[in-house]
Amino acid sequence: MALMEQIRRFDVPEGAVAIWWLGQSGYIFKSPGGAVAGVDLYLSNSCEAAYPEFNLKRRFPVLIEPEELDVDLFLCTHNHLDHTDPETIRRLRRKEAMRFIGPPPSCEVFRAEGVDPNRITPAWPDCRIEFADIEIHGTFALPTDTSDLNHMGFVFRFGSGPKVYLTGDTDYTELLAAAARHQPDLMITVINSGFNNLSPWEAAMLARLIRPRAAIPSHYDLFPDNSLDPKLFAAALRANAPEVRYVELTHGEPFVFK
Repeated sequence: MALMEQIRRFDVPEGAVAIWWLGQSGYIFKSPGGAVAGVDLYLSNSCEAAYPEFNLKRRFPVLIEPEELDVDLFLCTHNHLDHTDPETIRRLRRKEAMRFIGPPPSCEVFRAEGVDPNRITPAWPDCRIEFADIEIHGTFALPTDTSDLNHMGFVFRFGSGPKVYLTGDTDYTELLAAAARHQPDLMITVINSGFNNLSPWEAAMLARLIRPRAAIPSHYDLFPDNSLDPKLFAAALRANAPEVRYVELTHGEPFVFK
């Protein structure tokens, strides 16, 4: 059975969320009510050709082809190619059935790739969006370069269950701690250090400020020139936020968090 079909058939218990990691910062979330949200889905190999000065060839294949993607919400945190990928969006077959959410530069890509403007919802730090049993709050992220100054993160709540904070790409600043007011239970954080993103140590310092029950490392796995060992984050958590449980996901495998 194809992964997308597995996701659609997966039964999520009350008070929980199911999470699938597709690599880099790409995640699919499913709520107990059956709503499916995809965030920063990079489902191509477009970065390799766009940035020949780096080795950005995928280290593992695309797990869901864009044509097979069946999500209710398609969200992007910012307009870097591995987060708002024009090729992925161009190849989507179900644009008319999805709601597209992101900051203004991502919305421009949505429109350019044939998304009906009525299906596009702009997002920004402190925005609030609802869909079915998913509630979304925008959070602050510090841009990592001048090519896009509209970075953000999201806090999701799934029914009456857990809240999940996804940092998006961000440089370190204590302003990130503003996400703590949403009291997230789980934090998904970039740790790759390169290109001005959080290092494992900085991500652990953020976990100490946010105080989730568990933290998942992200954005370290896909590109040879932007990779590191996630166990560095596990060690940094033990030093900075020992009460936060380290969780490492496996690509394409469901993780149920209550």
